[in-house]
Amino acid sequence: MKKANLVIVESPAKAKTIQKYLGDRFVVRSCMGHIKDLPKSKMGIDVEKGFKPHYIIIPQKRKVVNALKKDIKNKDNLYLASDYDREGEAISWHLQNVLGEGKNVYRVVFHEITKDAIQEAFKNPKELDLNKVDSQQARRVLDRVVGYNLSPLLWKKVGKGLSAGRVQSVALRLIVEREQEIKDFITQEYWQVEAELKKLDTGETIKAALVKIHHKKAELSNKVSADQVISDLEKSDFLVAQIQDRQKKQNPPAPFTTSTLQQEAFNRLKFSASKTMFLAQQLYEGIDIGEEGPVGLITYMRTDSLNIAESFISKVRNFIPDKFGTEYLPEKPNRYKKKSRSQAAHEAIRPTAIERSPDTISRHLSHDQFQMYDLIYKRTLASQMNPAIYMARSVDIEAGYAVFRATGRKVVFDGYTVLYPKEDNNSLPALQEKERLELIKLTPSQHFTKPPARYTEASLVKVMEEKGIGRPSTYAPTIQILATRDYIYKQGGQLVPTELGFLVVGLLMDYFPRIMDVGFTAHVEEDLDKIEEGNIEWHKVVNDFYLPFSDQLKEAQDKMRTVKQEAIETDHICEKCGSKMVIKWGRNGRFLGCSGYPECTNSKPITTGVACPEDNCGGELVKKKNKKGKIFYGCSRYPDCRFTSSRIPQDA
Repeated sequence: MKKANLVIVESPAKAKTIQKYLGDRFVVRSCMGHIKDLPKSKMGIDVEKGFKPHYIIIPQKRKVVNALKKDIKNKDNLYLASDYDREGEAISWHLQNVLGEGKNVYRVVFHEITKDAIQEAFKNPKELDLNKVDSQQARRVLDRVVGYNLSPLLWKKVGKGLSAGRVQSVALRLIVEREQEIKDFITQEYWQVEAELKKLDTGETIKAALVKIHHKKAELSNKVSADQVISDLEKSDFLVAQIQDRQKKQNPPAPFTTSTLQQEAFNRLKFSASKTMFLAQQLYEGIDIGEEGPVGLITYMRTDSLNIAESFISKVRNFIPDKFGTEYLPEKPNRYKKKSRSQAAHEAIRPTAIERSPDTISRHLSHDQFQMYDLIYKRTLASQMNPAIYMARSVDIEAGYAVFRATGRKVVFDGYTVLYPKEDNNSLPALQEKERLELIKLTPSQHFTKPPARYTEASLVKVMEEKGIGRPSTYAPTIQILATRDYIYKQGGQLVPTELGFLVVGLLMDYFPRIMDVGFTAHVEEDLDKIEEGNIEWHKVVNDFYLPFSDQLKEAQDKMRTVKQEAIETDHICEKCGSKMVIKWGRNGRFLGCSGYPECTNSKPITTGVACPEDNCGGELVKKKNKKGKIFYGCSRYPDCRFTSSRIPQDA
């Protein structure tokens, strides 16, 4: 029988899994992502002709396209099965334009790669969603217009190799402004006093914190005041004044979206956003699990929907009583409020089969794949379980003019935390009001107010989602490119802006306040959503963006300071020609260069001013970055001295 049907997907893994479900009448091939894009060598947008994009076959994809042209020759039907989002729709659109002439072209969409989902999709093919295509095209044009104008501006004014972007630069602004808040923060000293007490009848101990002095909030600003309180209270009677018990309910978390998966994978597994998406892509496209062959283990991983298919919820509700007991099953399925801009047709990220528990397939998964699947599986199951219930106890203990408070929590019913634990039990011993307690000791402790925390990948993703900056699929590559361009580096999981990052944000804020505005960036995302919904024409969105941007660009080209030509004289002497060294800006930030340039090209990094701890070295430590983007400190006399450290030695 002639194989009259050609199916095209993005990846070989996805092709292999789908081929198994379609049988011999279909040939499934991979296009390896986009086959057409804007040229790299130029902007590729005809601004004068309605922002017409000039797409070309990506040079690296010519062999792929030629192979697909051979595959389609003797086929009647072309099925386009790329992912069901704007990116996937654009991929299918380009495939149709290149391969679809004279063929019956069908669009098939699915949210999971399972037998039922695939067969159902091919029974009910659709047409291309041109609104989705237009929305993606608008995003691509906007990003190209910004990137291919701002990046050369930065090359001219700061240094080669830099880049700027519509979403990227706003994300960098958030990181830079948080760092500035930290630098501007004024630390204040304060003291706390803790009482360690003992029950007279049982000998059980209790720790309580000082909360009130003379009926007002306890505020101790120095050691003298803390010591005075301790001196006053050491011989006081400690009596239980009030016991408050409150039953509290802790609801289960919602199933994962792209954003929350990235956040939780970072917090629980220490996975970067890009690693999380890489692993999720593997689980979605299919893993060979033995006799079943390649199977898609999770639903589509780029989503902001909290919906779960009714058929899956039904299976979960049968599974929970059998596995955990009827008390863990709510009377009705748990529903989660749809986010304002989420797409109702999509699902949250969930396993494709509830009976496929992590333990049963662990031998077929890598360690990281298992951890990712285990996290998604348990989160989904927990989202459909009963809340945890606990008793929160607060005990006020009076001593002289002061009140101390002890708090505890005792789990009454573990609910969903039996599977997805959150907090440990911290119960207090049984106490009675007016009960006298024996003082063991009073302990003062010094503290300092802390500045806001630097962003981690998880917290940055969270704030980008909350503020509407970018879309779920853009978070991971945005963070990655900021590190690649040396605008930020990672330090203990925190995102720290470099001097270069500060400089670029400052320049862009001065001349492109609209593009750097968080609210405006979110508004553009809303317009892209409206294009997808068919409520606005994509050329209008691009035109409304471009006109004020082009005016700002002209002003910046004329007036923005040329940082790379600025030089600050220093007392350092060039060891090659004897001229003075000057501080300049380059691709990787500030460096020392010879003032005799270009006759003398000597340059070297700016040191930290901290001496190398190696004996008789005489060098100073320099901040460096390894291939993985991690910061370390090395000797300025490398390779003669090979000292390195992850941080500046304290005794240096």
